[in-house]
Amino acid sequence: MKKLWGSRFEKSTSKLADQFSFSISYDKRLAKYDVLGSMAHAAMLGKRGIIDKKDAAKIVSGLKTIGAKIEKGTFRFDAKAEDIHTNIQTELKKLIGPAADKLHTARSRNDQIALDVKMYCLAELTEILDLTVGLQKSVLKFAEKNVDVIIPAYTHLQAAQVVVLAHHMLAYVEMLERDKGRLMDSFMRTDAMPLGSCALSGTSLPTDRNFVAKQLGFLQVTRNSIDSVSDRDFLVETLSALAMMGMHFSRMAEDFIIWSTSEFNFINIDWSLCTGSSIMPHKKNPDILELVRGETGTLYNNLNRVLVLVKGLPLTYNRDLQLDKPPLFESVDKVKLILQLLTNLFETLKVKRDILTKRIQDESFFTVDLMEYLIKKGVSYRDAHDTIGKMVKDCLDKGQKISGLSKQELKKYSEKFEMDALKLLNAETSVRIKKSFGSTSPELVKEQIKGWKKALGA
Repeated sequence: MKKLWGSRFEKSTSKLADQFSFSISYDKRLAKYDVLGSMAHAAMLGKRGIIDKKDAAKIVSGLKTIGAKIEKGTFRFDAKAEDIHTNIQTELKKLIGPAADKLHTARSRNDQIALDVKMYCLAELTEILDLTVGLQKSVLKFAEKNVDVIIPAYTHLQAAQVVVLAHHMLAYVEMLERDKGRLMDSFMRTDAMPLGSCALSGTSLPTDRNFVAKQLGFLQVTRNSIDSVSDRDFLVETLSALAMMGMHFSRMAEDFIIWSTSEFNFINIDWSLCTGSSIMPHKKNPDILELVRGETGTLYNNLNRVLVLVKGLPLTYNRDLQLDKPPLFESVDKVKLILQLLTNLFETLKVKRDILTKRIQDESFFTVDLMEYLIKKGVSYRDAHDTIGKMVKDCLDKGQKISGLSKQELKKYSEKFEMDALKLLNAETSVRIKKSFGSTSPELVKEQIKGWKKALGA
């Protein structure tokens, strides 16, 4: 197949060089955006009189035919084509003849690929944002269904205090909301149209870049032709946002992996998201969540690949930038799949309420409540902490319940203690007495759920 740049060369590149350098195997994913960008560009060339209007109409018509084939999955991607631009250009010429040779007027593959990747990112960011909202809604529905469930909460994986399960779920919603903010930030900085910058310096032809931007739905036009063809910040930023999402996915997965163990046994993960053992018939393994946790490394690696790729590149375009697409495509695919899997997880997850009810009987969960009881009576924080610490050492560490102490025994620890302090030694009271905004108070959690449902249109 004739290369777009081949007329100047004395001989063809070797088969080995072609095998090493051709990108059609992966950049064919950009075919849809290449066609759309070319249609807008051809319309602009005709409108501005840079090429004959009839030729421009022929080009647009031919590209529509190619675009329809791409949408139907009937377009033939040619492995002998250097890249998707060459593939489409060649097919266009077969369709409409010599008029196709005018399409590349006032553009380069440098600004063309920047356009294609930006259009791809904008479309995928939109879809990922929608999937993220879907996951948030699924989490909220699960939280609301289990709003009366109280669970142990941990620091250092050691039992700490009790919280409402829905409160824990809302932490995931908050994490995902920050992810959405980063995705939207990336969208905003991607939404600038680079086509018309040509190789690096622009063109002497009377183009109208704003017309092309409007045709393609871009918010603005890039301001510097050098930066336009060399910039991959938007791609790095997208990969960064996806990597952080992966970190959040991994933390969610880890919580549920731990909660599903026989040692914790708080939840039941649906069979459809688990696998078995080839040797141990009793096993029900949370393999899907383990893979979610593992794929976070892939998302980190893809970000690092592109950061390393661009770190030493001189301005402007360098062929190294061809290699930015495989990590982008892989990260986008994985995040979209994980979002759907996690949505399914929350839709099918079951809580073992009876197990949790027994687990939250442990009086060590309520030591802070006892300490704050003394603080409300005028005891300093340090003295209150020391008092409850001694009580834990004398009672809980020896297997005795604090709730079994008499009034006289309580008074030995502090004269401020009355028998009403023992009413604090249960989970329902512990969560109910929390007052601070953002805390685990059931009433506050219900208000948070109500607010999120309104914000997300759930």
